Amino acid sequence: MSSFDKVAEAPADVIFGLNVAFKADPATDKLNIVVGAYRTEEGKPLVLESVKKAEEIMLASKDIDKEYLPIDGLASFNKASARLLFSGEVADKLGSRLASIQTLSGTGSLRIAGDFIRRFLPNSTIYISDPTWPNHQNIFNAAGVPHKSYRYYDRKSNKLDFEGMTSDIKNAPEGSIILLHACAHNPTGMDPTMDQWSQIADIIQAKKHVTLFDCAYQGFATGDLYQDARAIRLFVEKGMEMFCCQSFAKNCGLYGERIGALHVVTKSDQAAKAVLSQLKAIARATYSNPPLHGAYIVSIVLTNPTLFSEWQVELKGMADRINLMRDELYKQLKAKGIDWPHVPTQIGMFSYTGLTAKQVELLKTKFHIYLTSDGRISLPGLSTRTVPKLVDAIVDVVGSTESKL
Repeated sequence: MSSFDKVAEAPADVIFGLNVAFKADPATDKLNIVVGAYRTEEGKPLVLESVKKAEEIMLASKDIDKEYLPIDGLASFNKASARLLFSGEVADKLGSRLASIQTLSGTGSLRIAGDFIRRFLPNSTIYISDPTWPNHQNIFNAAGVPHKSYRYYDRKSNKLDFEGMTSDIKNAPEGSIILLHACAHNPTGMDPTMDQWSQIADIIQAKKHVTLFDCAYQGFATGDLYQDARAIRLFVEKGMEMFCCQSFAKNCGLYGERIGALHVVTKSDQAAKAVLSQLKAIARATYSNPPLHGAYIVSIVLTNPTLFSEWQVELKGMADRINLMRDELYKQLKAKGIDWPHVPTQIGMFSYTGLTAKQVELLKTKFHIYLTSDGRISLPGLSTRTVPKLVDAIVDVVGSTESKL
């Protein structure tokens, strides 16, 4: 008799489970457009030149050792990441009203925020967009934070459901936590306009809600770092308190380094000091200290003017390739009689196609093309060589299921 006999097997992760299935597929012409990770035209992972150079600088430094970082992480990283997210001018204005802590990428940032919410905002429910990144629910379930959804995407029209979104935020109990994707909404790629962002901010402020921004794609969405963080700056300029979860997995290509940050904007210096102390206490009990290697790399990239400029050029190049894949997908589908005008209006690394779960399953079983069951395509997983294969397969499954998408 084992102590673990009653432990049930957990279901496979939605995203990584599909990745495992793809690797096990013996087909030679299989296509993986599941995982949100950048790939080159040749389908290979990309290590940025600016990252390589920053790593060389780090390794050559006699001042960098392998000792523990402080609980809140590398100070130069925290400062530079805040100035990147809010802009230097806004970060300077916030001053000591801003509490920042290095985390284990965006997921770790969300989890630390969730643990903080459970302890210090215990009567709050977090509202998450429908649909959203699947791990959002996992994280807040694990943190013990109750969550509900607000309407975000109209699947019939393939457009942002702004009326539904704002109505649900208005009707949420006062003091709720509202999770917003800062840019390149995952999975829909459909973002509010700046006028809509302003209206959303006013509603949140009027209801005394607390905003939690998830910023995973800054600079990676449009190729413009300033543009991709404008919603966050708008909320700060309106004098709002908030959590901001930041990841450098996508925009620095540091997926395996797990480098991120959690920033909390408060109303006073004393509040920020108290918040930071509690974030550190949570981190100490969770992972003790954050990783050093990637934090130095990001810090060097952000503070070295030459490398920062090179990084911006590389970001623009990645964003441009993703946009090229989006345009090619739309054009080639339209040439085959499928007009999806929502595809070119979306932004970021994903295309929320509107394909049904049945059609997605057919793509996998008949054509060995893997994507998530909600029809989300990871565009950087495509190339000029594989777009025609995907288009022909979509034409086939849409026609065979007689769906009107």
